[in-house]
Amino acid sequence: MAGYNRVILAGNVTRDPELKLVGDGVPVCSFGLAVNRVRARDRDVVDFFDVSAWRELGETVANYKKKGDPILVEGRLQYRTWKAEDGSKRSKVDVIADSIQFLGRGGGESGEDPAIP
Repeated sequence: MAGYNRVILAGNVTRDPELKLVGDGVPVCSFGLAVNRVRARDRDVVDFFDVSAWRELGETVANYKKKGDPILVEGRLQYRTWKAEDGSKRSKVDVIADSIQFLGRGGGESGEDPAIP
């Protein structure tokens, strides 16, 4: 059976996007995303995600977004494991962005910027 791996998150960038070149000079942009969700008794809980955007999408995010900016990310989850310096085994789930929408900050802005494929 074929699987389905899709995630859509809307939240705020938690750190300035960082653009790096990997492999044969392929750009990848990494940033954090905080997503608020309401739990019982109307208390907000914040979930934090690490997001990677590759190639032109990553360059666009790095050029136009900064810490605190609202953003919508569509993509997939990727599980990875590695061995830490102390020899312990580590694992993590990251979001790999397929498309990103820049969201307006409210207070008179137009709302949403166009989607970036």
